[in-house]
Amino acid sequence: MNPYKDENNSSAPYEVASSSSLSRQILSKVPEITIFFWIIKIMATTVGETAADFLTFNLNLGLTQTTIIMSSFLLIALFIQFRSKRYVPAIYWLSVVMISVVGTLITDNLVDNYGVPLETTTIIFTFALIVTFALWYKSEKTLSIHSIYTAKREAFYWFAILFTFALGTAAGDLVSEGFDVGYWKSALMFATMIGIVTVAYYRINLNSVTAFWIAYILTRPLGASIGDYLSQPLSAGGLALSTMEISTVFLVTILGLVVYLTKTRKDEYVIVKEE
Repeated sequence: MNPYKDENNSSAPYEVASSSSLSRQILSKVPEITIFFWIIKIMATTVGETAADFLTFNLNLGLTQTTIIMSSFLLIALFIQFRSKRYVPAIYWLSVVMISVVGTLITDNLVDNYGVPLETTTIIFTFALIVTFALWYKSEKTLSIHSIYTAKREAFYWFAILFTFALGTAAGDLVSEGFDVGYWKSALMFATMIGIVTVAYYRINLNSVTAFWIAYILTRPLGASIGDYLSQPLSAGGLALSTMEISTVFLVTILGLVVYLTKTRKDEYVIVKEE
């Protein structure tokens, strides 16, 4: 699924009108959507679930302290990301992993510390995401991530990402625990939904931007369900694996892929913009 097509499914975000047109190339601040993007994204969402639990419970930091620490790291990562002039795999994916953990912690804080029901948090973050998309589109006339080359568009992008992670955590927990579907069944359900979106994109020409954001949102509850299935005790329907071991394996795999992408630059995207 490649959203690096515009809303009319053209092959580039900006088409050069004629050979005499003046144009310039701009390096995108986000990666091209390849299979590597989706692999790292799903693993990052799983890490968001398991790392948050490891820091909160295994290291006994508690939700509040863990949220403060990880939010600080996230702000540093995003500061570096915004300062960068182009997409840098290490910086971008560090920001994604950090925002995955923080998004999980935001939902966990609302549910565990303040007693907000999962149904309510799911509605809250759905509304927050809709508002973000509405403001983004009103301002920029597009939600396509291939057009992200200004600070304003990048800010909209990262707000949307944060709310997708918080929403995915809430929705994933609501389905697997609140509705008692179970972790592996929830993961299978969300994976099937992503499969349906993919088929719709390739077979019935579902708008590429719409397809991307639906799939992106669904990968979060998929990752949350996978993380819970791997880490939760057997009595709760999980595999009772260590959150530290799960987080380590996934982080090492992400690191390996990031190193590969840094060396090959396979997911670097250049925007051709008309002057």
